[in-house]
Amino acid sequence: MPQTITVGYKQLCDQARSEISEVTVEEARELHDSGEALIVDIRDIRELWRDGRIPGALHAPRGMLEFWIDPESPYHKPVFAEDRAFIFCCAGGLRSALATQVAQHMGLKPVHNLTGGFSEWKKAEAPIEPHPNAPEKI
Repeated sequence: MPQTITVGYKQLCDQARSEISEVTVEEARELHDSGEALIVDIRDIRELWRDGRIPGALHAPRGMLEFWIDPESPYHKPVFAEDRAFIFCCAGGLRSALATQVAQHMGLKPVHNLTGGFSEWKKAEAPIEPHPNAPEKI
């Protein structure tokens, strides 16, 4: 029998966005540049290689996020225990909305989603740098 999906990704993202805080590129840049917040880029590494990255952003693969946040996890990253805000970013703002929701549910705060994601960052002509380990052909 085929699967019947009763809740799609659009509904999940809409629900997440109704529960979280979102910031614009301008707001994210101000918080990131001041050190008040860290941008956490959850895109796949191939996306970073292909499209570049936000200078100073932390790459945290979406599949490891919960494990990196939880101090009880053997994979915990101490950066997530720092006293600052976290701004989650993906390509278009949907995966990062879900990541922001999860981080918030786990107790990380304050957390925000970058509205429009890396696409909006690029559109605003905000700084982007190539990934230092990007292969020549992706």
